[in-house]
Amino acid sequence: MAKIVNYISEAFEELKSNVTWPEWAEVQKLTIVVAIFSVLFALATWGVDEFFAKTLEGFFNWLKA
Repeated sequence: MAKIVNYISEAFEELKSNVTWPEWAEVQKLTIVVAIFSVLFALATWGVDEFFAKTLEGFFNWLKA
């Protein structure tokens, strides 16, 4: 158990002393960029999915006729 406590203690010390943390304004700006690209990627994926669904539906309707 002492090894686990020591590991966690050293990890927190590493985070406090050796990690360069970005400024809060930069974090907010980058979060907005990530959110916008996530929405755009989701919309693009939805669009491609709808296109292929309509294409396959049309193909199978054509086969039935």
